[in-house]
Amino acid sequence: MPVDDPESYDFWLFDLDGTLVDAEWTYTRAVFDRVGDRIGRRFTDREAEVIWHGLGGARDEQLRAWGIDPDTFWTAFHDVEDPAARAEATYLHDDAADLVSALVDAGVPVGVVTHCQEFLADPVVDRLGVEGWFDAFVSCTPELGWKPDPRPVYHAIERLGFDPADPGHGVLAGDGASDVGAAWNAGLDGVHVERHSPARRGRCVLADHRVSTFDELPGVGT
Repeated sequence: MPVDDPESYDFWLFDLDGTLVDAEWTYTRAVFDRVGDRIGRRFTDREAEVIWHGLGGARDEQLRAWGIDPDTFWTAFHDVEDPAARAEATYLHDDAADLVSALVDAGVPVGVVTHCQEFLADPVVDRLGVEGWFDAFVSCTPELGWKPDPRPVYHAIERLGFDPADPGHGVLAGDGASDVGAAWNAGLDGVHVERHSPARRGRCVLADHRVSTFDELPGVGT
């Protein structure tokens, strides 16, 4: 289902990794190699891809299914990540840049709700020079909650100057089921951009609007 007019929404929220930006595979592979060394368990390419992109749904559930304690994994994961190296390896999706630039030019408020932690997200945003795009930027935490929990979305809505209890006509776009779930739980429309084929994901993601690229939206990339 297409979005008739992206500018008709009162505001847009976006996921970050996999939606607006992505990291080169060599960086991802190196991170999982270092995590594996820390926790004594090697990750296959497919396992690294599933966790990095959330292809199997909730990451903690997937880790438990593999017999890995999520707390142990995420502690090692964040310990081995190098913010500067990650920023250097991260690139901006052209279709996302086209959409966000069009929204900014039209004066539509734009925000981010991401699982990427601030110490990693900030250098990425700075290096790509897109910090001026966002009127609100929220990194999920155990205190705020993790998507599909609506609380971090409420936080972003409030930062944009809207009432989370009555947000108006807003939308959240992301590449995972948790993004759409967070949108729905917060009373927003959900846009799913499928950066991976359903065959690679192993499932289809339901959403109000499903696109393979943001360029499919009217007025974007033209």
